[in-house]
Amino acid sequence: MSTFRVRPYTRTGGRTRSNTTLAIETIVTTNERAAQDALTSTAEHRIISDLCRHPHSVAEVAALLRLPLGVVRVLLADMSDLSLINVHADGEGDEDGRPSISLMERVLAGLQRI
Repeated sequence: MSTFRVRPYTRTGGRTRSNTTLAIETIVTTNERAAQDALTSTAEHRIISDLCRHPHSVAEVAALLRLPLGVVRVLLADMSDLSLINVHADGEGDEDGRPSISLMERVLAGLQRI
């Protein structure tokens, strides 16, 4: 029996960018609307909703789903636009908008735990 594999970018309709930009360290969580819209969401949205019941960074979601970061960014941005997830602004960074060293160390530690 052969297995059919879907190319990752077919999950986003071939899109590699979205209107909402999410940094890799951005924390996302599922909200109440995701549970209510479970029947109308796509399969990918349902999987991400289940995963993000606990806070995860965009990078962690990509790693846990074993999908390219670009694909996960588009999926999460779509979910944010549909108000299916909460995007938590970290607020840590310098005046140029770059993440702080402590934030990068925490992201690295989280990725190493995966």
